[in-house]
Amino acid sequence: MYGTGNKKMLNMLILDILKDYSDTEHRLTQQDIIKTLELNYGMKCDRRSVKNNILSLKEMGYDISVENGYFLIEREFEDSELRMLIDSVLFSKTISRKQAKTIIDKLRKMSNKYFSAKVSHVSNLPELYHGDNKQVMYTLDLLNDAISIRKKISFMYNSYGVDFKLHPKRAERYIVNPYQLVANNGHYYLIGNYDKYDDISHYRIDRITDAILLEECVKPMQKVKGIENGLSLPKHMAEHIYMFSGESVTVKMYAKKHLMNELVDWFGKDFKIRETNQEDQIEIAVSCNEEAMFYWALQYGPYVEVLEPIRLRERIAKAVVEMRVKYTDEIGEENDE
Repeated sequence: MYGTGNKKMLNMLILDILKDYSDTEHRLTQQDIIKTLELNYGMKCDRRSVKNNILSLKEMGYDISVENGYFLIEREFEDSELRMLIDSVLFSKTISRKQAKTIIDKLRKMSNKYFSAKVSHVSNLPELYHGDNKQVMYTLDLLNDAISIRKKISFMYNSYGVDFKLHPKRAERYIVNPYQLVANNGHYYLIGNYDKYDDISHYRIDRITDAILLEECVKPMQKVKGIENGLSLPKHMAEHIYMFSGESVTVKMYAKKHLMNELVDWFGKDFKIRETNQEDQIEIAVSCNEEAMFYWALQYGPYVEVLEPIRLRERIAKAVVEMRVKYTDEIGEENDE
C-alpha cells in the first residue's frame, strides 16, 4: 500500500478508492472520497484537491466519469470477464483446491468490493474435484519456458493407485519434446513427442512430477508423424476428443439428427453429412483418433452406428456383446419375476 500522509501520492490513493468503491451504480461524491481518504489512509484534503487529482488521472488516460458523481468506467477486466475467469479456475480439475482459492482471491481483487461480495461464495465448494498434485503451477511455468526456448524436458509420469494417490507409471523418466499446452475437459495437457518414437503424444499436466528442463533442443515438428506441416490446434483437438495418442482415421457412421449439437460440440464443424433414406438419420464422415472414437461410440451407442473402418466396427460389436453378457442374468431375473 502507498505511504500515508504523502500528498504526492494523493492521485494514486484516489485511484485506489475509485477502483475499490465505485461503479456505475455506486458513484462517489467529493465528500465520499475525502472521508475514505482519511479513514483508510489517514490523508486529509479538500474538495479542490480531489477535483484537481481526478482531472490529472483523466489526463493520464484513466476513464473516469465526472457526471453525477465520480466512478471508474473502464477497468482491466469487466465483471462478466472476471466471473468467467473465476469459473474457469473453480471448475478446473488440474489445480489443487488451495491453489484455486488463491487465484480466485487475486481475481476478485481486480474489481471493486461490490463484485467481491457477489462472488464471496465461489471458493467455498469443497465437493468440487481438484487435483492433488501441488507441483502443477511449477510444471506449467517450466513447460511454458521449455516451449518458448525449444528445449526438451524430463519428468516422471504418474497414475492413481487404489490408495487414491499418484504413483510413477515406471521407474524410468520420460524424455519429451514439448510443442503445445491445451485445456480439454477441465484438464491441462501437454502435446509433445516421446523422444524414442516419431509420433505425437499427450500428457496430463496434473500427472507430471519432478519436471526438469534439459539443455538439448527439441526435435523439429517436421520429424514427428502427424504434425510434419505444423500443429493445427483446432484440427488436432477435434480429432483427439479424449486426448488419446495415435493416428486419426476417417470414420463413417449413422447418427440420429437430434445428435447434431453433440456432434458439433465434440468434432467442431469439420465433418461431412449425407442424408439417408431414414428421416431421422444422417450419415457422418469425420476424421478422428480411432481409440477415442471407440469410447465415443460406446458413450452414444443408442444413437450412432459406426460403419467404417471395419476393424473399429467389429471392436465395438465385440464390446457390446461382452457388456450384454455382464447384464443378461440381471435382465433375465427381472423378467422372471
